[in-house]
Amino acid sequence: MNIESLREYCISKKDVTESFPFGDDTLVFKTQGRIFALANLEGDLSVNLKCDPGLAIELRERYSSVMPGYHMNKKHWNTVRIDGSVPDREVFSWVDNSYDLVSKKK
Repeated sequence: MNIESLREYCISKKDVTESFPFGDDTLVFKTQGRIFALANLEGDLSVNLKCDPGLAIELRERYSSVMPGYHMNKKHWNTVRIDGSVPDREVFSWVDNSYDLVSKKK
């Protein structure tokens, strides 16, 4: 996976906007004005995704490329290094989960 495929997947979802509110190195995806994904563009590609707290811990234990969310609430966010160790379809399912968690709230 690369930033182009991650970006295309995120913006294909309903009511998604993208912006750079934190600087040129962090691409932010929102739905209904709420962040569901943040992609680090500096250095190795990674993405922060919202996650159910129990699942977040499980994913961190299962995959070495999944860590507590960098600069985020570590209980509800994971940072995923996009290094090929997790299949793209799995990362996309985590994007779906993050989007669903954020879009349910209102």
